[in-house]
Amino acid sequence: MKDSTPLPTIFDTPVTRTFGTRVPVVAGGLQWLSKAEYVSAAGRAGIISFITAASFAEPEDLKAEIEKCREMCDGAPFGVNISMIPKLVQGERTAEIFQLVADSGVKFVETSGRSPEEFMPILKEAGIKVLHKVPSLRFAVKAQSVGVDMVSIVGAECGGHPGLDMIGSMVNAGLAEERLDIPWLIGGGVGRGAQLVAALGMGASGVVMGTRMLVSEELQAHGDYKQALIVAKETDTALCMQSVRNTVRSLRNETTDLVSKLEQENPDIGIKGLLEHVSGAIGRKAYATGDISRGILSAGHALGFIRKVQPMAEIVADFEVDALKALDRLGCAA
Repeated sequence: MKDSTPLPTIFDTPVTRTFGTRVPVVAGGLQWLSKAEYVSAAGRAGIISFITAASFAEPEDLKAEIEKCREMCDGAPFGVNISMIPKLVQGERTAEIFQLVADSGVKFVETSGRSPEEFMPILKEAGIKVLHKVPSLRFAVKAQSVGVDMVSIVGAECGGHPGLDMIGSMVNAGLAEERLDIPWLIGGGVGRGAQLVAALGMGASGVVMGTRMLVSEELQAHGDYKQALIVAKETDTALCMQSVRNTVRSLRNETTDLVSKLEQENPDIGIKGLLEHVSGAIGRKAYATGDISRGILSAGHALGFIRKVQPMAEIVADFEVDALKALDRLGCAA
């Protein structure tokens, strides 16, 4: 299915100017799922997304995916997400990945997990714009101090890793304007254009969406997995792994129930005691088979906005229409 005709440009923010997008929306990097088909569809639809480097076991595979995405984007913007969460095994190759991405000609990088300070020279020398994703405003202030170009702050409502502070998106947005000098985006529970308008009114330069994009046609995941998200409500998420200071919000299933029970019974269980249940390989299998009963399957409160599987361009177009309606309610529409 061909991408629909885009709506006229109605936004002009540091996000649209930096990335060259029509809409100030970032489709955040999704572990195992943010591949060329999905990322390029986002670019062609007028927003930006990021290939997740951690989805590729070998650097050469990542390099090939970058080239594939570049061809599929047909000039539209895209980037690479590099997660710096400490590895559970020896042999971390984070510096190697940063250098590979810099050498590949990628213009935009989304970093997450820990401070990118030690890798900033590689990125800046290559002229790469850096968007750093954080789970709390205090980390955004730190990222600003090390020279990132902009930050995205994801609140407690987000799927994946909301951090330990568990501050909601509305409060994060209200405080960010006071504490940050660089452009910032807000994420966590975002799925409607009206929320973008609200965020812009609070000083944000854009928003981040992850969960809402999980039902895009271009996402390479099993149809049964997407159908489960359509059926799910905003109340169908669970928090676990707090005991190892790595809180995750994901789709409630047998695994989240079990892990929560294990943590309650033994708060000192440690990551080794949980790993057989929370391994990324289990979640990756769920995306391939559609069996969502096991695995940590990141999903946030934006599940409430999901209605059906749609092409990325249609999701973005619906989002824009909703934003225009919000502007009209405020008497600001053109």
